[in-house]
Amino acid sequence: MIHYIYDGSFDGLLTAIYEAYYRREELDDIVPIDSMEENFLIQRIYIDTDTEKSKKVYEAIENKISKEALRRITYAYLSELPRHGIDILKYVQLGFKIGPQVDLNLSNDIVLKIDNIRYKVTMEQHRLLGLVRFRELKNGIFYASLEPDFNIVVLLAPHFAARLANENWVIHDVKRGIGVFYNKEEWIVKDIQIYDSLIVKEEEEEYQELWQTYFKSIAIESKVNPVLQRRYMPARYWKHLIEK
Repeated sequence: MIHYIYDGSFDGLLTAIYEAYYRREELDDIVPIDSMEENFLIQRIYIDTDTEKSKKVYEAIENKISKEALRRITYAYLSELPRHGIDILKYVQLGFKIGPQVDLNLSNDIVLKIDNIRYKVTMEQHRLLGLVRFRELKNGIFYASLEPDFNIVVLLAPHFAARLANENWVIHDVKRGIGVFYNKEEWIVKDIQIYDSLIVKEEEEEYQELWQTYFKSIAIESKVNPVLQRRYMPARYWKHLIEK
């Protein structure tokens, strides 16, 4: 079994796809280096990220398949699901054969799988747009923490850059140790580590108490439906919600 090992970046994945296309090796998987498993049956080939090769693959997908295909590949990459690398490679190979109509071919297992992944990632993206809770810190920065199933902070950034355009804010993916940083002009994604406790503004604590009181006061006890609540606001997100 041959596994291509890449650095975990999107450019690294596209570089691996480039190499797979030109080397024509029978791959079993394309794996981020931090997800590499120990197995003596696996032949590992380490792929160095090359931005020129990555750019060629990116443009080829966009021009020869479609922008929608490129979006689906990005969502599959952000899913971090097992074997997403090899699934993306097979999808790209099929797309180069079929062209822009590839996503209509849902009878194909790989197209259907990529479509299902896109749906799951999109659903969490939309759900979290309504569940992100910012706290104003003492230094004036608005901070929100979350632990999504998928690596989607980059998908949340454009929405909050428009909604909170005049504020400095951070959305922190605690699970992955990364965050989106916005400085009233542009946003970037970078690693984040917090060594000390975050200090919120005194007024912020009052606002949080008011929000919790409001949340309780509007609840109609006879209409409380825990099953429905968990469907739209799953319990795994509750630890980062002020009202919970």
